[in-house]
Order: sequence, then C-alpha cells, then structure tokens
Amino acid sequence: MKTIIIEDKERVEEIIARCDICYVGITDLEGNPYVIPMNFGYQDGVIYLHSGSAGSCLDMLAQNNRVCITFSIDHELIFQHPKVACSYRMKAKSVICRGQVDFLEDIEEKRQALDIIMHHYIDREFIYSDPAVKNVKVWEVPIGNVTAKEYAVPHI
Repeated sequence: MKTIIIEDKERVEEIIARCDICYVGITDLEGNPYVIPMNFGYQDGVIYLHSGSAGSCLDMLAQNNRVCITFSIDHELIFQHPKVACSYRMKAKSVICRGQVDFLEDIEEKRQALDIIMHHYIDREFIYSDPAVKNVKVWEVPIGNVTAKEYAVPHI
C-alpha cells in the first residue's frame, strides 16, 4: 500500500467539504502544541471559524496567530494479510492547511462569515442579532500552504 499526494484543487476542496469538523493546531503560551476540534466554513481559499469573545485560545493567538488546520475523511482499517500486524493500515484522505488567523471586526463581514460556516452544515438562511454578532469572535484564515494525501492506496 502506498501514500499518494493529492495536488488537484477540486479533490482537496472535496475533502474539506465532506468534513464535519476540523482540528486547529495553535501554539500555547509555553510554546507547546494545542489542538482543538472546531466547526468551520470554507470559501475561496479561506477557512472561517468562530469562538467566544474571550478564552485561552484567543490569548494564545494574540501571542502567535499561526495555525495548522487538519481535515480527514474516509477512515477504514485495511490489511494485506489478516494475521500480519504490520500489513494493517488506516485508509484515509487528509488535507493540512497552514495560515494566520485574522479576526473580523466589521459586523457585516462577520455575518457573511457566519453564513459561510452555517452553509457548510445546512442550506438555509439565518438571522443574527447585533448583540450576538458583536459577542462572537470570527476567525478568518486565508490558506497559505496546503498538503493533501491519500493513504493506503493499493499498488496496481
């Protein structure tokens, strides 16, 4: 079984579109990795996330706004021989994106980003009250670097 690199943008975006959560890697205040699952939206090379208006993640991002975001789908345990442990492998497809978080402050830009997030999960229109939009932190991450792979592809 082999690993192949996915270079086609449409295949990368299809993997992202099929995910229901992503994992966001941040550097904590001591310089250690800190990874959290988050819901998200994606449009035109930008990942949108949201959080409360205060908290440890925001403290970390104030110190270092670089993030690594991972998406993964189609997990399946496969093997070449059922009695040979080293022949087992997890079949999957993944996308890893790196970028820097910017926080949206404009209320209309925040509404648009929240719509992108919500449309990832459900196709309908939403209304957001001004206090709710003002109190949510909306993260905008233009993707700077992308790698995508498919694991456990059979040799042909």
